[in-house]
Amino acid sequence: MILHQHFVKFSALFICLLLKESLGVVTQNACNNKNRCHECIQMPNCAWCEQPNYTQDRCFDYLLESNCPNESVFYPQESSKFISNRPLTSGKSVQTAKSVNSVKYDSQEIVQLRPQHISLQLRANQIHIMPLTYSRALDYPVDLYYLMDLSYSMGDDKDKLSALGDSLAEAMVNITRNFRLGFGSFIDKVRMPFTKVSSALDKSKKSVTYSYHNVMPLSKDTNEFAYKVKKAVTYGNNDDPEGGLDAIMQAVVCRKEIGWREKARRLLVFSTDASFHSAGDGKLAGLIVPNDGMCHLNSEGYYTHAEILDYPSVEAIRHKVEENSINVIFAVTKDVFKTYKRLSDHIEGSSCAVLTMDSSNVVNLVREEYKKISSTIQMRDNATHHVKISYYSACGKDGAEIPTSKCDNVRVGDEITFTLHIELNSCPSDPRDWREIIQISPIGINESVIIDLEMLCGCECEAQRKTLSEQCNARGSLVCGVCECDEKYIGTNCQCLSDTMPSKSENNHFCHDNTTQVDCSGRGLCSCGVCQCDKRANPNEVISGKYCQCDNFSCERHEQKICSGPEHGTCECGKCACKTGWAGAACECQLSKETCRPPGGGQLCSGKGTCECGICKCQSTPQGYFSGQYCELCPTCSNRCDKLKDCVQCQMYKSGKFKNLQDCFGNCTSVKTSALDNETIEEYELIEGEKKCTAYDDVNKCKFTFIFKEMDDGTDEVRAQREPDCWLKVAILRILCGGAGAILGIGLATLLLWKLITRIQDHREYMRFEKEKLLAEWKTNNNPLYRQATSTFKNPMFRFSRRSN
Repeated sequence: MILHQHFVKFSALFICLLLKESLGVVTQNACNNKNRCHECIQMPNCAWCEQPNYTQDRCFDYLLESNCPNESVFYPQESSKFISNRPLTSGKSVQTAKSVNSVKYDSQEIVQLRPQHISLQLRANQIHIMPLTYSRALDYPVDLYYLMDLSYSMGDDKDKLSALGDSLAEAMVNITRNFRLGFGSFIDKVRMPFTKVSSALDKSKKSVTYSYHNVMPLSKDTNEFAYKVKKAVTYGNNDDPEGGLDAIMQAVVCRKEIGWREKARRLLVFSTDASFHSAGDGKLAGLIVPNDGMCHLNSEGYYTHAEILDYPSVEAIRHKVEENSINVIFAVTKDVFKTYKRLSDHIEGSSCAVLTMDSSNVVNLVREEYKKISSTIQMRDNATHHVKISYYSACGKDGAEIPTSKCDNVRVGDEITFTLHIELNSCPSDPRDWREIIQISPIGINESVIIDLEMLCGCECEAQRKTLSEQCNARGSLVCGVCECDEKYIGTNCQCLSDTMPSKSENNHFCHDNTTQVDCSGRGLCSCGVCQCDKRANPNEVISGKYCQCDNFSCERHEQKICSGPEHGTCECGKCACKTGWAGAACECQLSKETCRPPGGGQLCSGKGTCECGICKCQSTPQGYFSGQYCELCPTCSNRCDKLKDCVQCQMYKSGKFKNLQDCFGNCTSVKTSALDNETIEEYELIEGEKKCTAYDDVNKCKFTFIFKEMDDGTDEVRAQREPDCWLKVAILRILCGGAGAILGIGLATLLLWKLITRIQDHREYMRFEKEKLLAEWKTNNNPLYRQATSTFKNPMFRFSRRSN
């Protein structure tokens, strides 16, 4: 047995030395200068020697040889034990009749997670690797609760929803035969300014408007579902936002009243056409008491504290939805889709979709959203900050595991294995917190893995304190082989008074080693052969060690953090003691190379660089310099689209530079081109690693678009549109001549028409003139009032003038 232990020690030591040498990392022995047993075992691979009068360092590296007897070595080791590890079940159901309500279910309980319960003992800075398997079962129970806004604006949808009972049941049968339906409605608080109180009362002064009503708890009776919805009445309220968050809170936390089953996937379909009130809005109505997140439903299913408590906050809704493992589907109208999409982004396992006026849209929406939810598995846990859980999985595909807690496209019967790395980062200061119950569960599924974690942060010998021990001269207690002196006494065996002044006594040689003659490294006082180290102004900075030679603040720094921060390492005696997965003088170098792998897998640094300390160092090639987090970018490289253009043309459209079939095969051996399926190039959504190109054929005047992805083997996989977009070939000269002729012909025709119209008009005017001329009658009598315009006068003297002459 002893030979086996020594063999294990030397083998582990040899492996550690090889790793350190290959990484070029020199680390400080973190076990030195630990004066308490619990401080010692909280460091990796450190053991404590309980033997009294032990002159060497009691805290030592377990992988190295020591003089401490084996029976005095305390070295707690990690251990695990399965408490429950039932096998996965398929959950098949047996149908005995065509009716939905005549289905017999397998009495065996459905199990989708394995293991179910594990007991784990773990030391600080150690990692326990545990596999976790999930398998999506057939006919897994589903509870669907439809929560609907019954304000006046939703009246049309309510009438249509009443006919959905049977169709929704048929849709659920295709999903699972073990389902139940429920219905609830909401409006708003019956308080001003949310609701007009006068209009909310009937003649008997009883309130008819309400905040939330559990109309029908979960049931298999689809006929009752349709009847309850059809019977429901819409009411009015005052403002636009509704009390939807009040309704969601009650529908989630009132598990017994709603009828949520323990082993079922729970769906809450929330339908509305308006926004919602949230915490703080209740102050407008004098409601200052915060929402308590408790169930307040009476025997009739009405929310009784609507006029007492404020609206819940978004964070409270998120917490309760996750706590009760409920998937919320927000089926809302287009006007408020953005509002509820933001709300959905804050709630794990929820989704948001647009609700149309077509009643069948509700069924299709539930079916599609359930398909998205159920085909995705994502793990979560409630571990405290002292425990770090990392998830790795290949998501059921052949290939290496990648860091992920989420897998998509999970089908019924698929087994998905997650590898969990459980690490105890640090020990809580209170020993009562050294036991923790961790729950790991898929989002939206009420199944979980329970880890009963016991943190090995203390020593058994610390509970076996020997008071007034002779080893300590009856002046202190012997704890784990070390004397803890009473007040006023100091020294290895409590042999000196604490008020002894420092002096050059014969005991002073115990205050320094052979390498120096400075007592206590110049950072303390030597009293009775024992160093009393100086106190720092910063309480987090501590000087320690037998000769005050150590501290926790003079280590290497990275990004102004000692040892790159507590997540990477701790400062031990002036040098960084790196945690698992980190190395370097300041623990800045990450040993894992998975951070250099692109999301979704692929080559490290895209095959265009080297992974150093978890970061890609991109390389420069004759084509250009690569950059980006994964060396996926090359802004200086020649355009890849131009290189693939000719190959796509010849392989897809039989045109372009390589029209000859031999040239096409000879120059495009690394390009594989295929046509897109039924979707158009505009509808196609790019996936990881794909790029989109648009090219032009100058000869045929065509434009075409294709998508390519560079494969690991160096080839390019191209998907192009089936037919290019080409310009129509037209005779430009004919079009010009025809157009000019048409314009000239239209002009001449217009002139002739104008000439004809004017000639006809003139002829009509002339004939009218002639007709009026013939009809004119002229009078011959003189007008008595008329006077001749000229007058004749005779000069009597001029009478004979002509004769005289």
